[in-house]
Amino acid sequence: MAYDLPPEPLPSDPGTGSDGWRDEIRATFRLSWPLAAANLLQMLTYAIDVIFIARLGEEQLAASALAIALFGLVMWALSGLTGAVAPVAAAELGERAPALRPVRRTVRMALWLAVFSGLGGVGLCLLLGPLMRVTGQEPRIIALALEYNTILVISMVPFLINNVLRSFVSTLDRPIFATAITAAGIFVNALANYAFIFGNLGAPELGLRGAAVATIITTLVTLLAYVVAIRLDPRLHRYRIFGRWWSPDWPRFMQIVRVGTPIALTITAEAGIFGAAAFLMGNIGATQLAAHTVALQIAALAFQVPFGVGQAATIRVGYFYGARNPDGMKRAGWSAIVIGTGFMLLTAIAMVAIPKPLLAIYIDPWDPANAELVGFALTYIVVAAAFQLFDGMQAVAAGALRGLQDTRIPMWIAAFAYWVPGIGTALVLGFATPLEGVGVWIGLATGLTFAALLLGWRWHRRDALGLTVRPVGVPPVPPAA
Repeated sequence: MAYDLPPEPLPSDPGTGSDGWRDEIRATFRLSWPLAAANLLQMLTYAIDVIFIARLGEEQLAASALAIALFGLVMWALSGLTGAVAPVAAAELGERAPALRPVRRTVRMALWLAVFSGLGGVGLCLLLGPLMRVTGQEPRIIALALEYNTILVISMVPFLINNVLRSFVSTLDRPIFATAITAAGIFVNALANYAFIFGNLGAPELGLRGAAVATIITTLVTLLAYVVAIRLDPRLHRYRIFGRWWSPDWPRFMQIVRVGTPIALTITAEAGIFGAAAFLMGNIGATQLAAHTVALQIAALAFQVPFGVGQAATIRVGYFYGARNPDGMKRAGWSAIVIGTGFMLLTAIAMVAIPKPLLAIYIDPWDPANAELVGFALTYIVVAAAFQLFDGMQAVAAGALRGLQDTRIPMWIAAFAYWVPGIGTALVLGFATPLEGVGVWIGLATGLTFAALLLGWRWHRRDALGLTVRPVGVPPVPPAA
């Protein structure tokens, strides 16, 4: 049957000529656009939470922001850890398609990891109270944040399970399922917020706690949707990833941990520099911080596309890595880099040409009351336009290297780039020169530029560094797997 094979044209080599490159670009684009769309839709899901919570008042919004700051950091770091199932499963498909047992056991161990790491993540998030007290937050805000956070953390484990299932369907060439399920989750989230925050549709009026309940409901409905989609799709169902769920495969479990832990730490390093930038901007002034927040949201919105392309690069490169096809790895990686940086060139042009319409997504840039904020935001957006290409390149190059299961050195590259030249430049220019907020943004740009150049160099030197040579010792799969 057609679904017995991995997605075309994998992992066979279509040739080194122009047809091979065109085929690869088409295949990468076909895989990446649904993932990018799902990332954008996920941002919209969070925006809906903010819209509903904001109607409760400033205290509730501030409390939820504090809780989400910690929850979001832990959640995305663990998403990087469990998302390592994608390059591992892709390599198994590339080596011996359809690789039913290896892929099944890999996904099963990733699900185990989602549960174990998710429970650990819950423990970390429950440290929110001491963290808020140490940082001097107001008692009323602390009480509201703890009330919200205690319920919100219940969604951690199902969210990470969803992340594994999303990686599975994408690796098996069904990324459109991730897009459709995320889109449906937006409506579920909006309806649940409307019901449980304000007591509509016969639900109890829970206020801020209702927003956390809505998140749990949305996460569980999303999980159910993935299970149904996997059950109904013939290609996905024949892997029977939920079969013998109690059977361990510790070598594969450790392989995912080995590949995924540096990814989680990389995400933490990158998120950390943007969090640090917010604190730096707060020391400069409240208006500059508000302008920074708006401008950063626009940059983050644009980033979701190369982030999705990077996810596709991980899978595409991973297929050819498993097939031990260096030419295929080369085409997959460079095709993704061209697509990702090409899109960011368009966003850079848009940021320079139409900055006010972009600001209008979040604020009214023509309202005189916002004049000072808009002035700062327009300046920051120009700096953001300057680093768009580097931001896209570092995201996709990191994704391509993950396809080679090369994550440890890229982690150190990211930590160095963001926290030495990046935050160092931000401190010097932001506080030792008249540039202030612009200096902080130049620091962000410097960190991203260093990361892009170093990761791009490592990808370019992949053959010389021995990254394209896959070890022979793949963990065995018992007949009962």
